Amino acid sequence: MASHILKTYGKPDVIAGVATGAIGIGALVADQLELPFIYVRPEPKSHGRQNQIEGYLEKGQKIVVVEDLISTGKSSLNAVRALKDADADVQGMVAVFSYGFEIAKENFKNAAVQLHTLSNYENLLEQALDINYIQEYELETLSLWNANPSEWNVY
Repeated sequence: MASHILKTYGKPDVIAGVATGAIGIGALVADQLELPFIYVRPEPKSHGRQNQIEGYLEKGQKIVVVEDLISTGKSSLNAVRALKDADADVQGMVAVFSYGFEIAKENFKNAAVQLHTLSNYENLLEQALDINYIQEYELETLSLWNANPSEWNVY
């Protein structure tokens, strides 16, 4: 992921992880790139300093956001919005995995946020089929679910 970030964005000033799933991943990436790490909560804490962003961030710093999983993109883009509200220069986001849902593609496009993922649902199904974890008839069902999960019904 670190080399992908360098290839795609160059070296940012800060790596930000989306709480909580991407905190560990983001911290490892920041360490590999020898960069500071911050993380972003879904909302400000209700006590203490009431921070939504934890860690030191200067206005205008270039940030790449690290995420573990993209489904609709809502929580990921909420983190991006918080960073932009803090005057960060968000370069884009790199995630480990995406389901590839159309709603996520629309949400990222509408937010004008560049998203790169290391893997996705299509690759997962391909690998599962290759190692005989699933059969062809299951592939069809799983693909149908992925095309429209909110209205999918097995019956």
